[in-house]
Order: sequence, then structure tokens, then C-alpha cells
Amino acid sequence: MKYKIIKPYRELEPFIHFYWELKGNELESQRERVFPDGCSGILMNLGDNCLTDNGSVLMEFGKTYVVGAMSSFKDSVIDTDTHLIGACLKPGTFRNFYASRNELINDTVEFEKSQSFNLDKAFENPFNYFDHFFSSKLKSKNYHLQSIINDIHSTKGQLGIYELSKRNCTTVRQLERNFKKLIGLSPKKYSNIIRFRNAMSLIKYSKQNRSLLDIAFECGYYDHSHLTNVIKQYTGLLPSDL
Repeated sequence: MKYKIIKPYRELEPFIHFYWELKGNELESQRERVFPDGCSGILMNLGDNCLTDNGSVLMEFGKTYVVGAMSSFKDSVIDTDTHLIGACLKPGTFRNFYASRNELINDTVEFEKSQSFNLDKAFENPFNYFDHFFSSKLKSKNYHLQSIINDIHSTKGQLGIYELSKRNCTTVRQLERNFKKLIGLSPKKYSNIIRFRNAMSLIKYSKQNRSLLDIAFECGYYDHSHLTNVIKQYTGLLPSDL
């Protein structure tokens, strides 16, 4: 499997994490597992039909799909002739481009044809086309949740919701309403995902010989069993399998 990412045009960086392209391995098919990160995305299938969402969705050639923020892992089957391209949007920025659509949760759904990518232009030069496409779609340059998202990330998901709302001069109720509207997840669920990803990163990339219990305490979990259950919930794997 070949996978690459490209940064968007500078004007779009506040709203789009990156563009990506995935191609299947010429020798064999494989299963690709994606873990939740709180982001939504838009993708197009430029290759053979691709089975995703743990086998429940078949993405067809030439069609554009919206992927909602995930609260658990999902598997896709990457065949030898799979070819997908897409954009990973920053949390809560979907409405900066598509004001009329509510956020999805966990689902991959076909996009309206009028809103979809142009197949010929996507084949010709996908990332340059994406820059033009999203620049023309940008309806608002205000990132409404930016300061709140920054607080969640800077504290690695360990900031309580009351303190989060207090820091950002809003109420817990309003905070939850805005997250549900713009991301689809509650602020607590989003924070839990960021905390999990920090723990997963420490497990995978820590150069020190650290125990799971040590990492659990650093990330705000009760003990190693608590962390193990969270890892399994979000990835379907044990910490030792990451």
C-alpha cells in the first residue's frame, strides 16, 4: 500500500489538516484500520470499488464520499487496484465549506453530485485541484472552535469540561451544543479521543523503557487496565499490538 499526504494551500491550512492519496499494493490486498481522531473528511474513489466501514459500505468508482468524525475504529479492504484521494478537515470546519450539512458520526455516505469532486480534474492533478476546489467553497474564515480545540490539545485531552468552558468564557451547555453541531461529538468524547491518541503515541514511540502503568498515570487513567480497555475500545487492539 502506498500512502502520501500533502499540505493544503496556506489560506486553507486553518481548516484542512492535509490532502492524502492511497493506492493498493500491486501484489496483494490488505485490510487497513483507521483509528478515531475527531476529524471528518471528504474523499473520492479513483480506482476499483472499495469496501469500508467494517464491510458495510461499498465506495464506487468516480463517486465522492463524506466521512464523519469517528468514535471507534473502522476497517477498509485495500485491493491491488484501490486508488483513493481525499482531504482531512480540521475538527469543526466542515461548515466552513458546506454550511447546510450537519456533521456525521462514524458513517461514510455518498455526497450530493452537485457538491462532489470533478473526476477528470481529480485525475489530472488532484492536490492542485483540491486547493482550487476548497478555496472556492470557503464560506467563512472563522474557526469557531479553534481556541477550545487548542486548549484540549495543549492539555492532551485531560482538561475537564467545566474548566474548558470557563477558560473560553462559555457555559458547559453551550460548549456541548457547539461541539454537537460542528463536530458531531460531545466535548468530553472529543477530549477522550485526544487523550487516547496521546497515550497511543507514548506506547508506540516512547524511547524510554516505560511501563504501561506509568503511561496510564501520565495520561490521566486510573491504572493500566483502564488504559488497556480504552485502547481496545478505540483500536480493537491490545497495547502490545500497536
